[in-house]
Amino acid sequence: MKVVKMLLTAMLTVTLCSEAIAQDFRNANMPEGSYSPVTNVNRNGYPRVLPDNSVMFRVSAPQAQQVQIDLCGTKYNMQRGTDGTWTVTTKPQVPGFHYYFMIVDGVSVADPASQTFFGCSRWSSAIEIKETGMDDFEVHDVPHGEVRTVYYYSKVEESWRPLMIYTPANYSTAKAELPVVYIQHGGGEDHRGWMEQGRTAQIMDNLIAAGKALPMVVVSSNSNVRSRNGGFGSGYSWEGMQAFRSEMTDNIIPFVEKNYKVRKDRKGRAMCGLSMGGGQSFYIGLRSPEVFANVGVFSTGMFGGIRGASNFDLEKEVPGILTDTRKFNQQFDVFFVTCGEQDPRIEYTRDIVKKMREKNVGVRFNSYPGDHEWQVWRKSFHEFAQYLFKGE
Repeated sequence: MKVVKMLLTAMLTVTLCSEAIAQDFRNANMPEGSYSPVTNVNRNGYPRVLPDNSVMFRVSAPQAQQVQIDLCGTKYNMQRGTDGTWTVTTKPQVPGFHYYFMIVDGVSVADPASQTFFGCSRWSSAIEIKETGMDDFEVHDVPHGEVRTVYYYSKVEESWRPLMIYTPANYSTAKAELPVVYIQHGGGEDHRGWMEQGRTAQIMDNLIAAGKALPMVVVSSNSNVRSRNGGFGSGYSWEGMQAFRSEMTDNIIPFVEKNYKVRKDRKGRAMCGLSMGGGQSFYIGLRSPEVFANVGVFSTGMFGGIRGASNFDLEKEVPGILTDTRKFNQQFDVFFVTCGEQDPRIEYTRDIVKKMREKNVGVRFNSYPGDHEWQVWRKSFHEFAQYLFKGE
């Protein structure tokens, strides 16, 4: 009961903060050169991104005893003014999308001044920091596709589950069936991740309009799947992937191919994903060449760099990749691996790519500035999409 009372008090305090923000800061002088990120609810309010990419937070919470901002795992203590307004400026942040939380008297809550996104296994606040040259991640005056949420019946979970599906601008008039990408989110996220945080529609609209990518359908599923009978194992292993592999091949793909104008051959299918979804794409994609001819693996931790990952045996996990490389290469049109350059996984990823290349595995690799975060994954998909379905 005490915990519930603390939570309700914090929520009330933060709710009042939100109302105060709208009243107190509307006509306030903002820091020179700062801008309101697109993730703000009030475009005339806080937080503000400063010219050096540091972030200034300002919150009116006169009843609070302590207020902190938890941004990317770093906690910043806010300073209280005489009028009950709390402020803090963070260290400079790398460009991209960052989850954050407000901690009021020890209770972590979403900031009502921010839009909310499902990440970190909960509804989270977020701040978007601009990066020069990344115009393909923005909405432009080009033909726009559609993103719809639809539901299919899962025989694995014995329940109805959601998919978010992007169809390009020419989908309704296209005479031929379109290729399709099955794209997977990371741990603590769900089917909304790629379409909301990942900006998949903006990326595809702009690439297609520029002639850099072919029109294609993109399917984002919730890969947090557990079978009703207790599952098929867990973790980064072939056995641990069986529940979602069954979901993908027996439920998701048949649903999409029945209800959408997409190709039904392996060369017309791709599978990719980030972090946990990168591991799923690695195992399911590379061990199912009869289903997928294109695989993208972004920022996976199974090669190393996370707890429990060590001594990754590439040949054991994908039989034939090193001992029958010619056959492996013939089975895949695109095999693409990426990682952020500040990600703890980067050196392990580079090592595994080096090992594959020494055996002449046809793997493409790229790294991008950034840690384990969405700007790296947007760039990964942006590049992957440009390789797909062009070598036929």
